[in-house]
Amino acid sequence: MGELHYIAFEDEADDIKDKVESYWTKRADGFFNLRHDEIESEKASRWVKEFENLIKPATDKKLNILDIGCGAGFFEVILGKLGHSITGIDLTEEMVEKTEKMIRIYELDSSKVKAMTGDAEKLDFADDVFDVVISRNLTWTLPHPVDAYKDWFRVLKPGGFLLNFDAEYAKGAHNLKSPENLAHKDIEDSLKDECHDIYHMLTISMLDRPEWDLQVLKEIGFKDVKYDKAFGDRIFLERDEFYIPDKMFSIVGIKP
Repeated sequence: MGELHYIAFEDEADDIKDKVESYWTKRADGFFNLRHDEIESEKASRWVKEFENLIKPATDKKLNILDIGCGAGFFEVILGKLGHSITGIDLTEEMVEKTEKMIRIYELDSSKVKAMTGDAEKLDFADDVFDVVISRNLTWTLPHPVDAYKDWFRVLKPGGFLLNFDAEYAKGAHNLKSPENLAHKDIEDSLKDECHDIYHMLTISMLDRPEWDLQVLKEIGFKDVKYDKAFGDRIFLERDEFYIPDKMFSIVGIKP
């Protein structure tokens, strides 16, 4: 598959995933509070506007959406409120519980908006099921991102959209303890060190992104693939408790 053959990824995937799961389990309570506050902020409407712009003209119907790495349920709430069906998966059981709690708080229909544990690199869904696969701040944690992208392609319906939002967090790892990193200011230094260690376990941390992602997605078979390095600047306008110095980018692709 082109140059994908020559990109080495981790053999010790289980060990890395255990560390990632442990890290997010410890962060679950604080992360839930942060995402709840974001849902209640002006950023939620900015996210919805960007979502609808990215998937035009599919916004004229109710969509079946898969949220990979759902965290504490941010997309479940803001997209569920629009009437879409959305299934969130997360490797961390504690995060799934937080998503379920968020769904209850906002009184969403649990038959249409739900969450479950799942592995982003090996999805437990049939082929051609979802109109949209969406993910935020997940890809940087994956030992085998090429395998993940292949499986995300598999579960999308023809004409379905991939929306991935991420950043080169490892290259700005020093930002974890920076006073400018307001989103992490209340996190213990031991957890910041744990996150830093994860960065350096992952090959994806050394790649030039999102350019690398663009190449991979095209070789897998996505069409109309594009990225936007200024995406985060339109969401995080204020230097508030959600602000991280590392710039979030968006990646969009369509399954033919």
